[in-house]
Amino acid sequence: MDTDTRSRREASGVAMLLGSALSNQTGAAVGSLAFDVIGPVGVVAVRQWVAGAALLAIGRPRVRAFTRRQWWPVVGLAAVFGTMNVSLYTAIDRIGLGLAVTLEFLGPLAVALAGARHRATIGCAAAAAAGVVLLTRPQPSSDGLGIALGLLAAACWSAYILLNRTVGRRIPGVAGSAAASAASALAYLPIGIAVLLAHPPTPAALACAAAAGLLASTVPFVVDLLALRRIPAHFFGLFMSVHPVFAAAIGAVALGEALAALDWLGIALVVTANAAAVLIRARTTG
Repeated sequence: MDTDTRSRREASGVAMLLGSALSNQTGAAVGSLAFDVIGPVGVVAVRQWVAGAALLAIGRPRVRAFTRRQWWPVVGLAAVFGTMNVSLYTAIDRIGLGLAVTLEFLGPLAVALAGARHRATIGCAAAAAAGVVLLTRPQPSSDGLGIALGLLAAACWSAYILLNRTVGRRIPGVAGSAAASAASALAYLPIGIAVLLAHPPTPAALACAAAAGLLASTVPFVVDLLALRRIPAHFFGLFMSVHPVFAAAIGAVALGEALAALDWLGIALVVTANAAAVLIRARTTG
């Protein structure tokens, strides 16, 4: 492959990653519009159903052929997937899209820092910690539960990354991830039915929740897979750094979430820490 062709492929891969991040955060914002009607749990249930059906059709896993050794990480991934989304969406409801997604982003950052094994990662960790302090600014009026849920989503995202690696090694293609998504959708079936019976949804609320399933789960899943075929692996981690920025911007523009200068500084510190950690890891392992 010549240099021009490689450059065009990488440019298209980067464009895909940016589009995937934009779709993901737009989906979360659209889903939040249904919180007043069916609540975060109702939105997540519908999102899981839509995403599970779509990814099942895409991955077409042969679940009857799975062994016990293949099933346990799939079940773990399904549990983490469902917990991550409900904790994130509940955090969004309490503290806003920008702050919730930035706290969640500490998950992949922690994985990147753990894998770098370089003294410079201490600086990255310190920058991220400073960013969290600026974002949360602990005080009596702080929403402690919302912040805790954002951090729970971060822990789940870390586990999601690690379990996804295990699933990928044991089950070829995307069948494992598709099976996990379908299993999570099944787990949310009784929960979602109970919530929707208690809080009858409007057509608009269902449409917003379904859109979240497509924009925040299905589209990123497919686009990220295509992007990874065009770019070096470390680019993926690097450009994931735009998620908190997109979330804060969409929250401010579409949802009217005002962020102070210190909030933007905190987001910048977390994003910079992730970008630096990814680059350090790429150089030390390359």
